Amino acid sequence: MANFTPVSAAIGGVLIGLSAVLLMLSTGRVAGITGIFGGLLNLRSEDKGWRIAFIAGLILAPVIAGWIGYDMAAPKLPASWVVIVVAGLLVGFGTRLGGGCTSGHGICGIARLSPRSIAATIVFIVTAVITVAITHHMLGG
Repeated sequence: MANFTPVSAAIGGVLIGLSAVLLMLSTGRVAGITGIFGGLLNLRSEDKGWRIAFIAGLILAPVIAGWIGYDMAAPKLPASWVVIVVAGLLVGFGTRLGGGCTSGHGICGIARLSPRSIAATIVFIVTAVITVAITHHMLGG
């Protein structure tokens, strides 16, 4: 985290909060990425337009930022695609088990003072700390 700057972090936080509020006001839906993407996979869902726009914005925003000259670090990926696939499946399983993801619970749920979201976010954070401790300090990753 050597490139952390409080100003860019604050601007990013404001933009995330603003997008969550605008989505709630315009559609009545929580900005949980898992739920939004899951709705795209549901063939019976009729509200795909805003979901496509939301996911497209997540993908296009960094692409456009790169085009206009904003430097972004390349993501550090594991050497094995097996690790990436297994990690993705575990994240998907965890979001189903937890009834949502960090964006839905951590941003929108906590903002609404939802006890379920507060508990879920605490579990997410504790699990992340334990995972980092094991992979970086015990396994030498």
